[in-house]
Amino acid sequence: MLSESSISGLIRNGGVFKDVEGSTPKEVFENLCAQIDFPAGFDKKNLVEELSEREKILSTAVGNGIAIPHPRKSLVVEEENQMMMVCYLKTPIEMSAPDERKVSVMFVLLTKSSQFHLQTLSELARLIHDADFRKFLDTKPDMEVLIEKIKEILLNR
Repeated sequence: MLSESSISGLIRNGGVFKDVEGSTPKEVFENLCAQIDFPAGFDKKNLVEELSEREKILSTAVGNGIAIPHPRKSLVVEEENQMMMVCYLKTPIEMSAPDERKVSVMFVLLTKSSQFHLQTLSELARLIHDADFRKFLDTKPDMEVLIEKIKEILLNR
């Protein structure tokens, strides 16, 4: 199981982005990637394509207005470059969620290894399962406030 610091570290590496525009997942990915300072040599266009292709195969929307986009293969070479971008959409978009709700929050996950990726998805799923956390996300908290809430939830489990 991951600790709070793992999720927090991923978010600190990736960032929190508010009012990201786009009416399709691909447009959101393009607009999000334009705002991120990726490591030297990282191919933003490839990331957009990989995330978009993943969505065509199977939606990453998990319900309750939340999606966890991630590429099918690792695009991260160095462990220290793993990241999670928290993306609050300006306008919710359709992503074929199981509950048919439009997506308003994305947790875009980039990890180096499939094992760490699955562990992170599992931990994130536990957070998203918490009704108070989901309601909290509606306030579009900035990075530090979000990380404090994650600590609070994980410590009180």
